Amino acid sequence: MAGDMKVLNALDSAKTQWYHFTAIIIAGMGFFTDAYDLFCISLVTKLLGRIYYHVDGSSKPGSLPPNVSAAVNGVAFCGTLTGQLFFGWLGDKMGRKKVYGMTLMLMCICSIASGLSFGREPTTVLATLCFFRFWLGFGIGGDYPLSATIMSEYANKKTRGAFIAAVFAMQGFGILAGGIFAIVVSAAFEASFKAPAYEVDALGSTVPQADYVWRIILMVGALPALLTYYWRMKMPETARYTALVAKNVQQATADMEKVMQVEIGTEKKDPAVSANTNVKSSNGFGLFTKQFLSRHGLHLLGTTSTWFLLDIAYYSQNLFQKDIFSAIGWIPAAKTMNAIEEVYKIARAQTLIALCSTVPGYWFTVFLIDKIGRFTIQMLGFSMMTVFMFALAIPYNHWTHPGNHIGFVVLYSLTFFFANFGPNATTFVVPAEIFPARLRSTCHGISAASGKLGAMVGAFGFLYLAQPQDKTKADAGYPAGIGVRNSLIVLGVVNLLGTILTTLVPESKGKSLEEISKENDDSSEAGAEEENHSSDNRTFLV
Repeated sequence: MAGDMKVLNALDSAKTQWYHFTAIIIAGMGFFTDAYDLFCISLVTKLLGRIYYHVDGSSKPGSLPPNVSAAVNGVAFCGTLTGQLFFGWLGDKMGRKKVYGMTLMLMCICSIASGLSFGREPTTVLATLCFFRFWLGFGIGGDYPLSATIMSEYANKKTRGAFIAAVFAMQGFGILAGGIFAIVVSAAFEASFKAPAYEVDALGSTVPQADYVWRIILMVGALPALLTYYWRMKMPETARYTALVAKNVQQATADMEKVMQVEIGTEKKDPAVSANTNVKSSNGFGLFTKQFLSRHGLHLLGTTSTWFLLDIAYYSQNLFQKDIFSAIGWIPAAKTMNAIEEVYKIARAQTLIALCSTVPGYWFTVFLIDKIGRFTIQMLGFSMMTVFMFALAIPYNHWTHPGNHIGFVVLYSLTFFFANFGPNATTFVVPAEIFPARLRSTCHGISAASGKLGAMVGAFGFLYLAQPQDKTKADAGYPAGIGVRNSLIVLGVVNLLGTILTTLVPESKGKSLEEISKENDDSSEAGAEEENHSSDNRTFLV
């Protein structure tokens, strides 16, 4: 059985070693790039509107039309969703390592190409930007199931949750780095190319050099991941894929002996055992079977639904928090600033949120996930997000008055803290642990794609929902919405539903992957009734 293989037992019981940290850094740099690329667009959308959609004589700076804004903000999510499904499936068919390099190169190339979007006309520039950001998202999508699966299959069972969460926590550093770099670039351009506020000189408030600012910000995110390409290619295939899916236990053992620098002991092949293994593996159930539905159906429903609901709330806040800050007066009115100054103020606000709540939340999860468990952290996170969202929404008018802005920002930051010390991390960790090896990457990709579908709902929907109920106060081209207050109430309800559906997600703390996914069980088709482990080390039928 799977659980009897020496190489898998060695991985489960291994002490924390240097190869664990190497795997975290290699996989984490991909996530650093993922977060930087996905979230940096929110720093420059206002600038794109000023540059390419300026209207002479308007009292407000130019802004992206609703359909263009939705495309720019959401097209990467469309690519990510597609990539998660495709590369998740491919990772189970071809192996994790073979697919891993493809996703990284696609991310790096398209990240650079996004900043090189050509042309001077708005239609040309934005069309090419959207094209490259779709394929950027496609590569990012593949990084989700592959990074999570590789880290889970490399880790020991005692600290597996912390290792997977640490990979995901690099997302926080990516968001933080994006904000800091945007501050540095905008401050440098502001110092070099002085410009008046929009209300003083509408045309002169956007200097020609501002067109370089957004391009530089988009392109730089590719560098950290590009630096790790060599090490990503040097990583061996995971032992669990090689042994349980490719059915080559000897190769898995040899690979892990090199990685762990220990003698595991190669398991000898027995022709009779090999024949028995091949017969039984042919009975292994697939994704679209009654066996999978009965054993893992509710688990997959739990991981997909909670990730979907979490990302509705999380991405609507992340992508459009600049609009919320403007509404409460934390960012000055656009007409009182020039184009580059506005980038600086938006980046500063997002960086403060990331520094005070986003990054700490991730690392609280890393340190506590193997102590208090995934289920507890996810329930706590969703519950606290619900409380804080309603605390923001119900007395919303109070928070908009002068002197109350800091209280709003504190509560808003706490929602981010408990998102990251909560479901934003656990929804990534759990799908990499609870499904069989042959379906692990696929199921993680499905769960992640469900999350990105939620992100698209949040990203597109919030553009319209957060508009003022008075159409005359809405942004140009947008219909009247339900306002920020009612939008926050909607997000509170979404978080409440997430709390309820978390009950479908099993606890995986302290268990081996084979124990969680029941890969140690004999197949019912083979009629096995044994309670103890069989001497057949390579029966991996679920």
